[in-house]
Amino acid sequence: MSATVITADGSRQVSAASKRRFMMRMIVVLTGGMFLDGYILGIVGPVSATMAADMQLSVFWEGFVAAAALFGILVGSPLGGWAADKYGRKPLFMIDMALFVVASALQFFVESPLHLAIVRVLMGVAIGAEYSVGWPLMSEFAPARLRGRLMALTLVAWYAGFMIAFFIGHVLNEAGLSWRLILGTSTVLALALFLARLGLPESPRWLWQAGRKDEARRIAHRYLESAEDMADIEHEEIHKGSFGMLFSRDYWRATLFVSMFWFCAVAPYFAIATFADSVLQKYGLSGGLAGGVALSAVALTAVIITVVLIDRLGRRALTVPPQWVCTLVLAVIGLWAGAPPLVVLVLFLTFSFFNAMYTTLTGVYPGEVFPTEIRGIGTGFAAAVSRIGAGLGTFLLPVSMTNLGSGPTMLIAAGIALFGALLSQWLAPETRGKSLSQTAAGMSH
Repeated sequence: MSATVITADGSRQVSAASKRRFMMRMIVVLTGGMFLDGYILGIVGPVSATMAADMQLSVFWEGFVAAAALFGILVGSPLGGWAADKYGRKPLFMIDMALFVVASALQFFVESPLHLAIVRVLMGVAIGAEYSVGWPLMSEFAPARLRGRLMALTLVAWYAGFMIAFFIGHVLNEAGLSWRLILGTSTVLALALFLARLGLPESPRWLWQAGRKDEARRIAHRYLESAEDMADIEHEEIHKGSFGMLFSRDYWRATLFVSMFWFCAVAPYFAIATFADSVLQKYGLSGGLAGGVALSAVALTAVIITVVLIDRLGRRALTVPPQWVCTLVLAVIGLWAGAPPLVVLVLFLTFSFFNAMYTTLTGVYPGEVFPTEIRGIGTGFAAAVSRIGAGLGTFLLPVSMTNLGSGPTMLIAAGIALFGALLSQWLAPETRGKSLSQTAAGMSH
């Protein structure tokens, strides 16, 4: 039976099953981009010692190589967001993955720390662009009733990518494979994703903002499940977006909240998870595969729970309280210098669980609180700010652990979590069940 019916007036009426298949494909290619992001960051930890010995890396270069992709995201996300708002979601969606394929393949041939850092920065640029176009695309195609769950699902992919990469990296490293080959395994995944994206449509909301209303209506009727979501597109006012709008009277609260909430969520996690081995060993625990995978597995469990609950409990319930828990946990780790190793491990696992719970919302809020005309650049700017936190955390943690000690380092992390908790208590909106027009207007008053 055909999925498309031609009606008497010549218009196309697409079956619900066809729309569901399209949505499943969109979910796979969007979550795949997030999986790759987690993968390229998680794969570094297990090979860091081998890589450092082979290339005779100093502490500076070890930290810089680990953080290089994050610094690339810092550049790629705002540029990608600007391009996605100006030229459309679809072209950038292909360009960013093509860049990733090329940059990832170059890891097979690096000969110096500088070359490796440059390649990892380019991969980060591609991932940054992916943030800026992936989440806006998901929010613009997802049904309002499932939008939170589907956008949060991308974080499941991120944590799964990080955990699987840590596992694969550890196993392949123990098997004696070259660290270049291990890092380059992301190329296969990237190439598959690039091919899977061929033929995907442009966002109807972006087309509407671009004045291409007939095309927007045609794509909306062909791919969107909900009549309410189709109607909501026509309720959008057409405005020309600009970077300055992020700091205007209407949207400065959204910009401040999303960017700094994201910063405070990822800075402690990236630092602790990337160097899980050395962090756990500082507390007298055996790191290795068990410690690193345990932190990521607990985080992944928390994200899955959040995906299940987000459209039932709402956004604030899963954003604010978990941040207070993480603040308390990190403070206890920092202040209790003589804590038994088992207690420290439980505390780290507790932090990993609740941190992952509210970090899931960093994949939901950016696509909801900005209007279509600045949804890309808003997401890109927030991603850039967050990656300053993640990059600094990853880069500075080895230095801080060596020079300040584990206690003060964890207290610094607790201070960052505290700032995030206070900010979210003040500004975090409740967007559950609202249309994109409503969620974008919610923080402008």
